[in-house]
Amino acid sequence: MQRTHATLAPADPDQEALEPAAPDRSALRTEFDFELPRGFMDGDGTVHRRGTMRLATARDELLPLYDARVQENPAFTTVVLLGRVITSLGTLGVVNANVVENMFASDVAFLQDFYRRINAEGHTRAAVTCPSCSHRFTLDLSGGRLGES
Repeated sequence: MQRTHATLAPADPDQEALEPAAPDRSALRTEFDFELPRGFMDGDGTVHRRGTMRLATARDELLPLYDARVQENPAFTTVVLLGRVITSLGTLGVVNANVVENMFASDVAFLQDFYRRINAEGHTRAAVTCPSCSHRFTLDLSGGRLGES
């Protein structure tokens, strides 16, 4: 909950007015950008890689349970859930379960991990180790490039 603060006028004209409090910079982040490792190819042959995923709600996790495809095959839960929380992908007008089920398996695996990270851990960073030199560092899975902010 974000609070707003007003400047108070001094009761005594010789007193300084109180300064407004600094805005709350800890606002809840609800959307996260990502970049798919391979990309989704639409019917026209356009590859879509950059997208946005929002935080899931309890409703997002419950509604797939009523889907006939999920009742028939529980593994389809992931497809329906990702279709609900991905808000954009490239220039596609709509992202839904049909789009997700036609993605490459490696992209779906990436999105499953991304979903878990933003919903359970609240961030998109992963600790990794270089296979060549064993140097440990943090990688941002959201698709940003080194040096970009």
